[in-house]
Amino acid sequence: MKLTRDRIVDAGMAVFAEVGYHNLSMRQVADRLDAHAGSLYYHVRGKDELLALMADRVCVRAHDAGTEALAALPPTATWQDRIHAQATTLRLSIKQHPGGAQLLAESPGVLSIGALSLMERLLRTLRDAGLPAEHCGTAADTLLSHITGFVLQEQNQPAAPPPVTPELYADLCERFPLLMDPSTPRPSQDEKFTRSIQLLCTGFAAPS
Repeated sequence: MKLTRDRIVDAGMAVFAEVGYHNLSMRQVADRLDAHAGSLYYHVRGKDELLALMADRVCVRAHDAGTEALAALPPTATWQDRIHAQATTLRLSIKQHPGGAQLLAESPGVLSIGALSLMERLLRTLRDAGLPAEHCGTAADTLLSHITGFVLQEQNQPAAPPPVTPELYADLCERFPLLMDPSTPRPSQDEKFTRSIQLLCTGFAAPS
């Protein structure tokens, strides 16, 4: 099969899911494609560009998913609803790729049409809501950073919580009474994410 940039990105995503950000190599990608490593450089200049292309693909797919979610909103939807739709689809899109949050957080800072499209739409939503123009850039950047960081924590969580002995549990309760209070709400990750976006939007709308 003919070697193309899209096929290289496909292979890069597959290898990345197995070995992670720092261990990915062009040779591994070439092996996945049953090709010589040197032949990849006719289409992709190197690992940094490949990682950037992979991150851009995640962003493009997130943007497309956001477009569908926004189209499904009722005419009465608020700007907060529109922000939530974009945030939710971005989170889900990143989670579809093992290590996707790390990919977005650490990929080289190069021009990404996908990332710019996500940022542009958030800016438009905030501007249309009447938020001060001088605050919209910071607000949109805060949203994107929060979503990436939230998923990064989700994807880095251990499969099982660490074991806690009764003695350790008692010590933790004594040292951290607020955290360990059994009456403290323990929302699901979905609930926590929704609430975090709501709190951010409330802050954005507050008078400066």
